[in-house]
Amino acid sequence: MIPVVMYIGSFQRNPLPISLKVNNQAVKIHQKEIALGRLRFHCLVAGDEQDSLVVLLHGFPETSHMWRPLMKDLVSAGYYCLAPNMRGYSENACPKGKKNYRIELLVRDVLDLAAAVGKSKFHLIAHDWGAVIGWYLAYDHPEILVSYTSLSVPHLKGFYKAIGKDKDQQYRSRYIKKLLVPFIAEYAIRKNDFEAFRKLWKFSSKEELKNYLEVFRKRKILTAALNYYRANLGKSQRKEIGEIRVPVLFIWGNKDMAIGPYGVSEGHQYCKGGYKFLELNAGHWLIQTMYDDIKQAVLDHLEHLGQ
Repeated sequence: MIPVVMYIGSFQRNPLPISLKVNNQAVKIHQKEIALGRLRFHCLVAGDEQDSLVVLLHGFPETSHMWRPLMKDLVSAGYYCLAPNMRGYSENACPKGKKNYRIELLVRDVLDLAAAVGKSKFHLIAHDWGAVIGWYLAYDHPEILVSYTSLSVPHLKGFYKAIGKDKDQQYRSRYIKKLLVPFIAEYAIRKNDFEAFRKLWKFSSKEELKNYLEVFRKRKILTAALNYYRANLGKSQRKEIGEIRVPVLFIWGNKDMAIGPYGVSEGHQYCKGGYKFLELNAGHWLIQTMYDDIKQAVLDHLEHLGQ
């Protein structure tokens, strides 16, 4: 099946040739701990600090490790990359209590991490919960973003409309109610050494699987990750957003088990800063299953916007 591409705004162009600054194989990814007050975030960094910054945000239940292949290709194309283990996923940035996982705090973490490496503007690439944070950041702080790339999650106005009105999306989102129940959710997920998560991670490499298990076996981290749901979902907790005025690339797999077509189609109209939508014949785990398509789309998106 040929991928579906829809261009809205300024992105209807032929792909640009990507010039490589360094060979992919020569790129080294370093681990770095960045302190934001009392919280210390475990981060992956790569590239020349003088280059334009790309921040990469992982989703649930993953870590920054998912971005390693793309980081190498971004650095090869001349970008500086920062991929944090986000609040709750970093052992030393894992405060207790769901109030510490409100969306405004998660957005502030991203802004402060970028500032900590000396950048006032950056490209943002995000997946799943990272993408939810990305949409809020793009709406609240458009002056900070050069571009935004969302993997899997459409504009939230469309997605929340789907949850409220579309039976197909309500069925796909039924798992969320189970995650909201303290203790029981944690018990079910940890059963048989994370058997439920291992099914989700079936496309991950052995190295990636090892990293994920090392992180989630730390007892407090699973509850912290679930607090993203517990602190932010529900009509009384949900913060609405409107039109996005930064350039957006949105990539969605039409076999995604969690996000259906209604929310995707309803979200297009809210992206007003130049918009490109790429539909792939894939599921939710796009980096692991459709890497070459993701890489080319992302590099082309960033290249069009310049360094």
